[in-house]
Amino acid sequence: MPVQFRDYYQTLGVPKTASEDEIRSAFRKLARKYHPDVAKDKKAAEEKFKEINEAYEVLSDPEKRKKYDQLGADWNRQGGFQPPPQWEGQQPGGGFYQWGGDGGGVEFEFGGTGFSDFFEAFFGGGRGRSAFGGFGGRTATAERGADVEADIMVTLEEALHGSMRTVSLRRAGSDKVEHYQVKIPRGVREGQRIRLREQGEAGARGGKSGDLFLRVRLAKHPDFSVEGSDLIHEVRIQPWQAVLGSDLLVPTLEGKVRLKIPPGTQGGQRFRLRERGLPGVSGKRGDLYVLVQINIPKKLTERERELWSELTKLHGGLK
Repeated sequence: MPVQFRDYYQTLGVPKTASEDEIRSAFRKLARKYHPDVAKDKKAAEEKFKEINEAYEVLSDPEKRKKYDQLGADWNRQGGFQPPPQWEGQQPGGGFYQWGGDGGGVEFEFGGTGFSDFFEAFFGGGRGRSAFGGFGGRTATAERGADVEADIMVTLEEALHGSMRTVSLRRAGSDKVEHYQVKIPRGVREGQRIRLREQGEAGARGGKSGDLFLRVRLAKHPDFSVEGSDLIHEVRIQPWQAVLGSDLLVPTLEGKVRLKIPPGTQGGQRFRLRERGLPGVSGKRGDLYVLVQINIPKKLTERERELWSELTKLHGGLK
């Protein structure tokens, strides 16, 4: 089954010349708009949110973006797939797909993972190797089937509470779609693999089937970055808020909370909200850190310039 090209720049609404900051800004704007927790049409928003995340997953990573740009939209042109130079000698995604003159056929077609077949082909986990050989002199013995690995996008909310997901799988040469109920455990971590026993490739000569592994990729969030089980939220405040102190409403995964910023707060200072992060290995939740940056005005009115000049004089002038 041919794999459809994904135009990630179009998904984020940015030109191919967009800077990292422009890509990040576009992602945050769209992710806030289509986050399932705030959108009215949750099902449609969920699909859009996944598309936005997939695009940002590639374009925010310099190495992945470079490969994507070299790949180009004509990768599926007539005559078969011709990979760019750095792809030579390897199949995209570690061998997950088989490519042919008809544009390529998918060995395993997944649904419900949050990632497209295009992403899995070029940036995903790919198909693993068989646990047993197939070496010379052993052709008469049973061989275990190869393991299969794919990525599954997990939101931070799912990592906090856990969830059940339906994942579908269609194997090459079959019209049958298999459905699996997959448990996303509370506290799941980036890179963790969820195992579905004996749901990989069939074994040979009576050997057991391989396993299906779903490798967790935490969805990017417009408000938080992840450090272990801790969450980081960056907030920009005005200079007078830093000097005089202020009360801020900051987001958490469970709604907004009030945070008191004391007078004399410095740029780069972090404030800790205990146990507002993700569950750790022990089950105890990590913390949420609010990283404060000071928003220095680039343009001043005449009156503002006068006031800043007065402050300068009060503190002894420029030195």
